[in-house]
Amino acid sequence: MTNHAATAGGSSPDLVVATPRGLYCPPGDFYIDPWRPVERAVITHAHADHARRGHAHYLAHADAAPVLRARLGADIALQTLGYGEPVSVGGVQVSLHPAGHVLGSAQVRLAHRGAVWVASGDYKLDPDPTCAPFEPVRCNVFITESTFGLPIYRWPDSATLFGELNRWWAAAADAGRPAVLYAYAFGKAQRVLAGVDPSIGPLVCHGAVQALNAAYRAQGVALPPTWRVTDAGLDAAGLRRALVIAPPSAAGSPWLRRFGAHTDAFASGWMQVRGARRRRGVDRGWVLSDHADWPGLQRAIAATGASRVIVTHGSVDTLVRWLREHGLQADRFSTEYGGDDDDDDGLAGAATADAPPGPGADLPDAASSEPAR
Repeated sequence: MTNHAATAGGSSPDLVVATPRGLYCPPGDFYIDPWRPVERAVITHAHADHARRGHAHYLAHADAAPVLRARLGADIALQTLGYGEPVSVGGVQVSLHPAGHVLGSAQVRLAHRGAVWVASGDYKLDPDPTCAPFEPVRCNVFITESTFGLPIYRWPDSATLFGELNRWWAAAADAGRPAVLYAYAFGKAQRVLAGVDPSIGPLVCHGAVQALNAAYRAQGVALPPTWRVTDAGLDAAGLRRALVIAPPSAAGSPWLRRFGAHTDAFASGWMQVRGARRRRGVDRGWVLSDHADWPGLQRAIAATGASRVIVTHGSVDTLVRWLREHGLQADRFSTEYGGDDDDDDGLAGAATADAPPGPGADLPDAASSEPAR
């Protein structure tokens, strides 16, 4: 781990260093997504591995505020900014820029004494109507995630994916069986809602998802009408044609038994991995992620123009090696990011990004003729 190497093009100390509390900006005396309580925290987004309780002061994008307050407490000391709006923190100019991950997600740009650093948080480049699209920010040093930083991870075209998902749902509806789709309550579920065809049948959401739908709508995000299973007006015939969107924690729960015989599927980038659907015990797996795939990571890094890249979490060693092979100075920070957002209520507890498949994952063989999709 490199904490005090010179920045590209100068001899100034690093603008961000790794500490036991989190990623720290020494000249500004603040942290970015710290995992231990600190005085001042700049938050990239409201998933629980990046937004923790206990900080004295928070700074985040305005669109993240409703979920942050719901998860961390309505009374947190929260300052909000719009995208591109600069503020001075301890003499460091800080601004937030779209990350394309979930509602209110932001990259953090730091400028101080001629050096510019950007901390990406989590991000994706794929189109998503529920949040502002990723915006490359030019910098000397780019701190990037690497959740899916392996060449096997290449996401399908969104239009093709949602076309296939709609056909799966329609076939289930025609057979009189609800289609249950497990999707993380914050971000993934809303992206699914925005992408499916609501004319097929009613969209029924678990309470965890419905609470976050309300937060999205409050920030002006257009989502189709959604129902709770207990809502008046949703009859048995409607339920048999429904697409049911629930967090992974709902699998096998008493709540799920309300739907009787059904078909089910899981939406995650990990569905790219052979055997992931089998381990989840679902009928189908849809490759849908709110993180950049391998080509996306490469494009995002190149667009920053950074000569130095620091990788925080995911497939760190693979990406660092690839960057060095392509002539960039590459380092790593050890962090506590990563996990899953298999939360029960959508507002409290852990709710972060996609969960890795774990030890023993069936990765495609290097010699396999099966294409990465």
